[in-house]
Formats: sequence, structure tokens, C-alpha cells
Amino acid sequence: MEIATLAELHPGRLAVGVGHGMPGWLRQAGAWPSSPLTLLEEYIGALRRLLAGQPVDIAGRYVRLRGVQLAHAPSVVPPVFAGVRGPKSLQLSGRVAQGTILAEPVTPEYLAMAVKQVGSAGHDFVAYNVASVDDDPAAARARARAALAVVGEPDWRPHVTGLEFAAELAELRRRTGSAAAFAAALPDRWVDRLAIVGTPERARDQLAVQWKGGASRVVLIPAIPDSRAALDSLARLLG
Repeated sequence: MEIATLAELHPGRLAVGVGHGMPGWLRQAGAWPSSPLTLLEEYIGALRRLLAGQPVDIAGRYVRLRGVQLAHAPSVVPPVFAGVRGPKSLQLSGRVAQGTILAEPVTPEYLAMAVKQVGSAGHDFVAYNVASVDDDPAAARARARAALAVVGEPDWRPHVTGLEFAAELAELRRRTGSAAAFAAALPDRWVDRLAIVGTPERARDQLAVQWKGGASRVVLIPAIPDSRAALDSLARLLG
């Protein structure tokens, strides 16, 4: 109902993202399903039909609806995207969703893997990436490092598996002991691969690779805490 209300208030401007959630957090809460793929497939299927104004009867493993229908379906049905990471979940997104949201970092290798696994023509890909732009590449990298601290965590493994330094990255995370120490120890060449980072010219080249690789949209996550400074910095990509 809330999604339908937002879609009606802002027709054509809303896209819905649905994912598995964070496994670690859900396990802490005792809410992680025994089959997250089944839950996501049933949920997205039911959600898309409801938003389209259809009556829904489902007796699934997790989703059970009997004669449910929105009284006020949106006049412009918003697309439903799956926010997923790994190969099996990406394959599921290709079957049941209209697009896929890829969390940061989306390297060219990870994007290529995602496009291959989804395998659906006309599917939209939204690629998120940490971004830091500066005339001084070293300054840009320094700002990006803290935002890349999560890359060493287990949930982010699918993002780096295709990189030639994946094993070294995992070892660095184990050896440094903390996310902050891991981020500070990231070699420059790894930062350059894991973020949209460097001079405006280099950052624009990186964005071009994303478009060429199949990204429909690229969302930049500013590495500068000051929001106004971040906008000024990233605006240079438009030059």
C-alpha cells in the first residue's frame, strides 16, 4: 500500500528495490530464512502482481495470500528491482525482476559477471560505486579508502571474486584485524579498481567503462562527508 501511494504521488519516478537483507543482521534476529532465494522469488512475484492491480492468490513456502488486491493500484506501475549480489540470486533477478541493483563496488569484472548471470534482455542494471574526484589522485584515494572498508567483509565476497587480487584482499582483511586498518592498508592500485577515483578525466573514463559494460545507471556514493563539497567535486564529472 505504501509503495502504491508513493507511485501515485510521483508517477513514473519510483523504482522499487527488494533484496535478501543483511544475512548477519537477520541471523542475529533469528529471522534468516532457510531458503532466501525462495522467499525473494515469492515476494517479488506477489509484489509485482499486486502493484499491477491484479488479485493475488498464493500458497507458497513463505508468501501466503488469499484474494488480496490493492484497492488503489498506481496508475503508473513502478518497476521492481532485486538488490542482490551472488550468482544464484542474480539468476533469480533475471527471472522475476525488471532490474538489478548492484551494491558497491561494481568493478568491470563484477558487472560482467552480473550481466552474464542475469541473462535477460532489456534488464536494467543500477551500479553503485564509491566516488572520489580530485586533481590530486592521492587525495582522491585517501578519501575513498574509509568508504571501502566493508569490501573485506564476507558479504562482499561476490564483488571481488573475479579480481586477480581477491585472495590477497581476503588475506589483508584477516591480517589487519579491523575494517579501519584494512581500509588504510589498501594498496593504491586496488583502490583504483574498487572505486570511481582520481582526476575528473580518469573518473569519466571509468564511468564510460560502466556504461559499455551494461550499466543502465551509475549511482555515485560521495567519499566526502561534507555534502556540498561532495556535490561540487562530483559535478566536475559533467565537464
